[in-house]
Amino acid sequence: MNISLKPQTSQPARALAGKVALVTGSTSGIGLGIARALAAAGADIVLNGLGVASEIDQTREQLAAEFGIKASYSPADMTRPKSIAEMIAATIAQSGRLDILVNNAGIQHVAPLDQFPVEKWDQILAINLTSAFHTTRLALPAMRRNGFGRIINIASAHGLVGSPFKAAYVAAKHGIVGLTKVTALETAEEGITCNAVCPGYVYTPLVEAQIDGQAKAHGVSRDQVIRDVLLVQQPNKRFATVEELGALTVFLATEAAASITGIALPVDGGWTAH
Repeated sequence: MNISLKPQTSQPARALAGKVALVTGSTSGIGLGIARALAAAGADIVLNGLGVASEIDQTREQLAAEFGIKASYSPADMTRPKSIAEMIAATIAQSGRLDILVNNAGIQHVAPLDQFPVEKWDQILAINLTSAFHTTRLALPAMRRNGFGRIINIASAHGLVGSPFKAAYVAAKHGIVGLTKVTALETAEEGITCNAVCPGYVYTPLVEAQIDGQAKAHGVSRDQVIRDVLLVQQPNKRFATVEELGALTVFLATEAAASITGIALPVDGGWTAH
């Protein structure tokens, strides 16, 4: 078997120039951090998610101005297959391609299994798992036409281990890891990769609010909440950052990661090493 070797070169600063990336759940938090990283690498961005219309429009304009890329927004509802289909179709119609798909949309609800609201179970499975099935199946034809595709599923440490009272979230994230493996196997010879990123706790405004709330509720310091409550499972005792997740996503989207597919990559400070 002959294997042609490509000369080693440093990764260009705009490694994703000319690519189009769609990031679900990207109007804030982890998704927005990933969208910014992809934009910084030169990709045109399609945002998606909830929020105030004027603020989303401002975010879109800032991305375009700061990074010199095209940025658009889809209000698609991740619980509605028809809405998801319209988003994918509009992206391809506008750009003629869809190179990078980041399935990040997700919600959480905590309750004992026998008291878990059925409507919450259905909603979490729809947004956290089923939406990724729909985006992936609809994006694959365009990726196959172009001979290139990167699907990056934002799972969780809870896609690898369980925790009490998070039945729907843990089930959905384990499902995402399984979907990642199947997608990788089905596209392995087509220039398309699919990987799952499995973060532990990531520092976002939502987590910051949890820190303050827990500290007040239990009458303990912020540091105690961070170390002994939120990060009790993370040996490194520090939050991951959205910038770290963005940088990893960019790497997985480049040619340098062409042989990485079907993995569930923990970014959890050693949580799942237990």
